[in-house]
Amino acid sequence: MRLGHRVIHGLVALLARVLWRIRFVGLDRVPATGPYILAPSHRSNLDSFFAALITRRRVRFMAKREIWKSRLLGRAAQGLGAFPVDRGAPDRAALRTAMECLAAGEPLVVFPEGTRRHGPAIEGLHDGAAYLSLRSKAPIVPIGIAGSEEILAKGRKLPRLHPVLLVVGEAIDPPTIDGAVPRSEVHALTGRLEVAVQKAFDEAQGLLAQRS
Repeated sequence: MRLGHRVIHGLVALLARVLWRIRFVGLDRVPATGPYILAPSHRSNLDSFFAALITRRRVRFMAKREIWKSRLLGRAAQGLGAFPVDRGAPDRAALRTAMECLAAGEPLVVFPEGTRRHGPAIEGLHDGAAYLSLRSKAPIVPIGIAGSEEILAKGRKLPRLHPVLLVVGEAIDPPTIDGAVPRSEVHALTGRLEVAVQKAFDEAQGLLAQRS
């Protein structure tokens, strides 16, 4: 599996550089070791692949089960570290897998917006990333991804050529809580995350506009 991940990671990185001239800002903010939760903005089905490129480590992430309908896309996603999630209802199996990944010291991608959105506003965040962070004590790393909506927006079948820029924000350390995680703490951390992802997204869009 490690060899498979290295090969697929390399191929995805090459395609991202050649086709979409991908650039990264703030990679020094990514923890070098241990578990952490990457919380990117979400405007395209390609965002999981772009987010996985910020580190050479295998990054685990939930991906909608429908992706596995495409044999090629499903294999690529699984090779990068994806595991399926059912979005129609709470998926306890996917949640357990996410906690197991963090307990094993692996990075995990969780899209706090839940599904692909449109436009410049980061809003309507779900509590999943905050809950996993509080339960596992893993920091959350906000990420803004600019340009991906222009490549493969919701409803579009084929990707277009357009540059992509990712901004990594400052990691958010969760408060230490013993015992059950209060809902108020989850909501509070989600609020902090919303501000951080918006800041990273705004910066990414601004920098990409300057470079285009």
